[in-house]
Amino acid sequence: MAGAERETKTGDEAPGVWPDLRAWLKSNPQHLTTDHELLTELGLKQADNVVAFGPAALSRLEEAVKRETGARRVIEHVARANFSAQAQTHVTVLDLLEARNHSDLATRLDHACQARFGLATATICLERPGTAPFGWRLLEPDSIARMLGEHGLQRLGPSDYQGALFGSRGAEVNSMALVRMALWSGNREALVAFGSADPEGFTPDMGAELIAFVTRVVERVADRWPILDPQA
Repeated sequence: MAGAERETKTGDEAPGVWPDLRAWLKSNPQHLTTDHELLTELGLKQADNVVAFGPAALSRLEEAVKRETGARRVIEHVARANFSAQAQTHVTVLDLLEARNHSDLATRLDHACQARFGLATATICLERPGTAPFGWRLLEPDSIARMLGEHGLQRLGPSDYQGALFGSRGAEVNSMALVRMALWSGNREALVAFGSADPEGFTPDMGAELIAFVTRVVERVADRWPILDPQA
């Protein structure tokens, strides 16, 4: 009888009766899950009280695989980028350790950041009073506190103070990373400024571990030699 009633229904009638039929099936699911003949005709199958939608389920599975594959590719890309950045950082550190004096250190840092990290420039900055080695930038007193806060250690984001930090190269800088240093037993306020031409090169939500590591290396290497300044 149920089979005969199904045969009398037409496709044109389905839209009108579907809401009521759907509601009824939700309240009485056993009428569908126990009708093996109907499930077979609809291209569905049942196993362990679970209705498996053959083609539909396969399509959903394929979409899930695509999403997982895409996510895996993103993770692999990030992992490769991180590995490359770490490798470039290690090479940069070895180069900085070979510096012969303060000026050579500044030159090596700038060249390494351009060649290995694609940055526009990188500079070492010291606050007055006192002089700075050739190739370093001199900042006015309390400049670093204004840039980083009284006790701030680092800052990543939009570029400010380009002229003071980068000199003539400041026009190329659209984002920057600043990391504080304490040189010569903390007697001079200092920082390393990394400048990127890309506005998204440095953003506040980025991790600063690698640039902080490079800065600590600069700090240790710079402490090898005293600055020849009676006011320092």
